[in-house]
This record gives sequence, C-alpha cells and structure tokens, in this order.
Amino acid sequence: MSTLQEAWPFLRDGFELTITLLVLSMILSAVLGTILAAMRVSPVAPFRLFGAGYVNIFRNTPLVVLFILVVEGFPPIDIRPSLEQVGLNTFETLAVIALSVYTAAFVCEVVRSGVNTVDAGQAEAARSVGMSFGQTLRIIVLPQAFRSVIPPMASVYIALAKNTSVAAAFGVLEATAQLSRMNERSIAPITVLFLYLAAGYIIIVWIISAIAAILERRLAVAR
Repeated sequence: MSTLQEAWPFLRDGFELTITLLVLSMILSAVLGTILAAMRVSPVAPFRLFGAGYVNIFRNTPLVVLFILVVEGFPPIDIRPSLEQVGLNTFETLAVIALSVYTAAFVCEVVRSGVNTVDAGQAEAARSVGMSFGQTLRIIVLPQAFRSVIPPMASVYIALAKNTSVAAAFGVLEATAQLSRMNERSIAPITVLFLYLAAGYIIIVWIISAIAAILERRLAVAR
C-alpha cells in the first residue's frame, strides 16, 4: 500500500489523461464513423466509393504509422490544433485526432453491419411516404441499427482504450507514459508498476463493458 500511495499521483495524472483521450476519441469516432456508414449505404456512388476507400485505407494502416503521420507530420506544416477547453495541448489534441480517425473506420463497419440488419421493407415504406434518404436513415434505420450493434461497438471502444497507450511513444503523458516516470524514480519494482497499470486498464474496460450491458438490456426491453 505504501508503494501504491507513492505511485498514486503519477497513476492519477496518467489515467486522467488516458480517460480524456478515450472519451474525446469515442465521441469523435462515433460521429465520423456514423457519417462514413451513411456514405457507405448511400445511393450516391461517389459517397459509397469514398466511404469504402476510407475504411480500406485506415483499417489496414497500423496505428503507429498514423500517429507518426499526424503527431510528427502536422506541426512542421503549421497544423497545431489544441483543445485548451479540456486542458489538452497540441500533441495531446493530435493524439485524439489520430485515434479518432483510426477508430472511425471500425465504427463505420460496425454501424454499417447494424444498418444491414434492418428490414429493407422499412426503408422502402419510408420512401413511399415521401421521406428522403437522410430522413429515412436518421429516423427509421439508424435508431434500430444502434440497438443491434452495442456489443461490437463496445469491443471497438475497448480496443480504443488500449490503443491510447500508443500516445506514450509520442510524448503524451498518459497512463503508460507515466510508467517510465515511476520506474525512473524507483517507486517500486517494474513488475509491481505494471500490475498497477494493468489494474487501471482493467477497470476502464470493465466500465465500458458494464455500460454496454446496461444499454443492451434497456434497449432490448424497448423493442
């Protein structure tokens, strides 16, 4: 307990940043992924091609490569976004962008699979009463699609929680980066520090899984 007490300030600061990266990336990837899924099922061919191209490129690009492109490539060309409102500097904001752009490709495929589970007759009925493609998707199809994709979406966000650790290699002091700082100060043996770190990630994953289970039960009742 004494070593945990000594390590707590580092763990607290690291996991606070990890959770901030996670929550912002979840929101941005959900919005972008849903837009991409709508493009992939759109009747407009250029939209479908763009959506398919995005997914094929980013799903098959290693996350580390994307981080190098965004975090190391944007500042030299004077792209330096920052989210000062939530306490993120430029490199932390760029990490959010890299994580969101990468995860959006997986969110897109999950949402698209949910859209494909909705009976096509419902979309046809909506169009027969004069609803546009956008209205049909927003009012009829997507609400039903989201109900069916809660478990796979939770898996995507669990992977995202673990992917935030990649930011440590680019100077972002999230939880994994704090591990090396604690080790430099000889707070505890490295094995013990790894256990603390693993416990923190397990708690985050458990929370995501618990929220997904609650949503799945509640939405199942509403069907």
